[in-house]
Amino acid sequence: MMLRSLALLLALPVAAPAQDSKELARALAGEAPSARQRLVLADLPKPTGKAIALFDGKSLRGWQPWLGYADPAVTYRGEPGAAPLGTSRDTGEDFAVRRIDGGPAIWVKGQTWGSLVHRADLRDYHLRLQFKWGAKRWAPRESQAPNNGLLYHTHGRAGEVFGTWQPSVEFEIMKGSTGMLVMVGKQLRAHTTAAFDPALIAPHLRFRTDGRMVDMINGTPTWNVEAATDAEKAEGEWNTLDLYVVGDRAIHVVNGVPVAEARDLAVIGPDGKRTPLTHGHIQLQSEGAETWFRRITVEPIQRLPRIIAMRD
Repeated sequence: MMLRSLALLLALPVAAPAQDSKELARALAGEAPSARQRLVLADLPKPTGKAIALFDGKSLRGWQPWLGYADPAVTYRGEPGAAPLGTSRDTGEDFAVRRIDGGPAIWVKGQTWGSLVHRADLRDYHLRLQFKWGAKRWAPRESQAPNNGLLYHTHGRAGEVFGTWQPSVEFEIMKGSTGMLVMVGKQLRAHTTAAFDPALIAPHLRFRTDGRMVDMINGTPTWNVEAATDAEKAEGEWNTLDLYVVGDRAIHVVNGVPVAEARDLAVIGPDGKRTPLTHGHIQLQSEGAETWFRRITVEPIQRLPRIIAMRD
């Protein structure tokens, strides 16, 4: 099934006309299922060591900021005509520790796109954090759904992807799509199971445990797969994200609901060889929306939980 999907992907044009995007998704993932899946998490792994706080509640110690372009609107252009800001200016007005709801949190302004990268090289872990949206939205996304992301297995050089991020796998944080699986960087690969969902915008693919296996490739019609369901709380409330990673597999959980699973995480080398991606740093994105993060902890695990699909 995986080979069939990959063959279809390679045979079809990468930049399909908008009117053909649903036909392409249908070819990759089959007809839309009639039954909805309700996913639950089972057999949670016991930690094999002590939980470690990645945010000390006082400072951004351990976090390295990076900023993309002064005008975020040029980010996705092939030739942006400018250099990324990087670390050339003080980032105190982009990322800071501030108090909210009676406690400390990492504040991400969101106006200039970029990220905070933690120095820890992580593998085989359960990471938990809480986030909520702030009130501010910035151009060029001021009228779009607020967007951010938890990027993991981060590697490579700063600004390697669109001058703004490092190659990573993304646990999307976006209103209506939190938990979506995204490939950040053209050398990233992952397999997941997806179904055609005509209600979604392109690429019209949603995670489903009984879906077809697809190979996720940035810059193609499988560059992202939507979360199984929208499990985010109402805007203004804190959301809890759990990321379980063991080796080259990962599970995304939003407020206790499993919404995506990736396997065979890998990078493609210059020779085309696929090498398993099993560790890396995490990034907290800045991408057009004010966002708060708190209670960021990581603990070692040796196995993943299970996702069970219930039929409504």
